Amino acid sequence: MVRRLVGTPSVSSTQQEFDQSNSDVIHLLANWLEPLGFQIEIIPIKGKAGKSNLIARFGEGSNGLVLSGHSDTVPFDEHLWQSDPFSITEQDDKWHGLGSCDMKSFFAIAIEAAIPFLQGSLARPLIIMATADEESSMCGAKQLIRANVADAGFAIIGEPTDLKPIIRHKGIMMLNLRVEGTSGHSSDPALGNNAIEGMHRAVSELMTYRDELEKTHQDPRFAVSIPTMNFGCIHGGDNPNRICDHAELAFDLRSLPSMDMADFSGALEDRVARVLVDQGFTCRLEPLFSPVPAFDNGDSTLAKEVSGITGCEPGSVAFGTEAPFLMDLELDTVVIGPGSINQAHQPNEFLPLAQIDPAIDLLRNLIGTHCT
Repeated sequence: MVRRLVGTPSVSSTQQEFDQSNSDVIHLLANWLEPLGFQIEIIPIKGKAGKSNLIARFGEGSNGLVLSGHSDTVPFDEHLWQSDPFSITEQDDKWHGLGSCDMKSFFAIAIEAAIPFLQGSLARPLIIMATADEESSMCGAKQLIRANVADAGFAIIGEPTDLKPIIRHKGIMMLNLRVEGTSGHSSDPALGNNAIEGMHRAVSELMTYRDELEKTHQDPRFAVSIPTMNFGCIHGGDNPNRICDHAELAFDLRSLPSMDMADFSGALEDRVARVLVDQGFTCRLEPLFSPVPAFDNGDSTLAKEVSGITGCEPGSVAFGTEAPFLMDLELDTVVIGPGSINQAHQPNEFLPLAQIDPAIDLLRNLIGTHCT
């Protein structure tokens, strides 16, 4: 199953040239789950051709268990891989492949865990859910409504956490800043207004704001205890002998649970405009997607249960997940899965084989408790 999932491309990206459909992965899962007795629902994503969520349900009743994951992967640098990203290569007790860790293997593990429980009826339903575009817009999770999981009360999201339960993560905003100047011949700077120089001013102001946030907001429950801002990609101009008339920067801001993300959007826009407008530049700051809220489920009864099984105390991570959206659906949500985030989004991504059986055992324990 892992080989088939990894071998089925489903890259999602903010860059259209890299973005792909996830339909083949969704139908692959559906074709495995339906013969096992799951009721299959494939939900197209509004405004996203070729993108769908899958909800596979076994059993009737209420207060059931959701095993959830995202069906997409990030883009990849093929020339940096030492093996084919779209096949499983076993080496040094690891499975290498794009999505092996983050997080296609979780679906195979969830199905394997469920099989012993599918011979009869369940007291409460088991739901296996696959979402679209977690690695870009999170549009799949954002489109879910309570009616999709009305019979569920608990959710496991199988992101790579080295099988340690996670009940807290930062929020994330992705924004695009466009600075516009005036083009002209490079032989005379007075003929134009260079947008790259304007972007330099803007980035300097953003870095100052980042430093201020680091001093005023800290949370020791996180390994990276401060909010972070990353300048991810920048583009501008078209030729060395022409004054650049536009430049664009895409960046993210990861906030702590105590921070109100709405406040930062306005502050960012005001500060950038202040250093640009008087210099003759125009600017536009727009979100690439609606923000992903921080996740904090410190009162989780499911987390206490998972902690008892694994022997690991619930913790915090800096990366974002779909957990806030499942919490909005009134699901007691814990993030836990095999593999490490340190191998995610990397060339030669891998899943340690030693974590597969413990992951299956964990899910079987939870299915037995919550569904039988």
